[in-house]
Amino acid sequence: MPNPTAAMLVIGDEILSGRTRDANMPYLASELTRAGIDLREVRVISDDPDAIVAAVQALSAAHDVVFTSGGIGPTHDDITAENVARAFGRDISVRDDARAILTDHYAARDLELNDARLRMARIPEGATLIDNPISAAPGFSLENVHVMAGVPTIFQAMVASVLPTITGGAPILSQSLDVARGEGDIAGPLTDLAARYPDLSFGSYPYIRGGAYGVNVVVRGHDGARVDAAMAELSGMVAE
Repeated sequence: MPNPTAAMLVIGDEILSGRTRDANMPYLASELTRAGIDLREVRVISDDPDAIVAAVQALSAAHDVVFTSGGIGPTHDDITAENVARAFGRDISVRDDARAILTDHYAARDLELNDARLRMARIPEGATLIDNPISAAPGFSLENVHVMAGVPTIFQAMVASVLPTITGGAPILSQSLDVARGEGDIAGPLTDLAARYPDLSFGSYPYIRGGAYGVNVVVRGHDGARVDAAMAELSGMVAE
């Protein structure tokens, strides 16, 4: 049975402008690999309501699970929650359980739960809260979409809350071999090897070190024995 597929939607003008470098995609990719969930697509879009709606609808229909990052904070440009709700035709409002979480959090710090902070308690109808042990403001899950904060520490904590609720498949195993040859020298034999192992994926990543060309070949798959066999053939091939 194939692994479930996932997509990630990164939302934020600050990412597209280059002002902020996204750290969440590599983290999510690594965690999903361990969980046996295949990350197939990543999109980065602006803080545009219609773009969020369109992307959420498309990714939700195409994949088993979708993770979003960014746009659920207290400021005016944090518009992810209402547009995820709109994508599924749901109402959104301040929910009592989310309000209670924020009330306790800010009261413990002698801070006011003002209107801006209360925006973070807006939850779409029918959604399930995602725990946020870092700053309290929850994310939420609606249908197969998990809506999470963009701040890396909070995103990571929310991923840790969500992943145990998703049924994964077989973790992806990988091995690599450094080959001290140019990529063009091994392209033909590597193509033949990949054809003999259609259940595995082969990647070749060229480099130059000290003026010499080389290739790092990575073999990935769910069956450890098959990966071992392909690596043995690869080692013999490049030793010839």
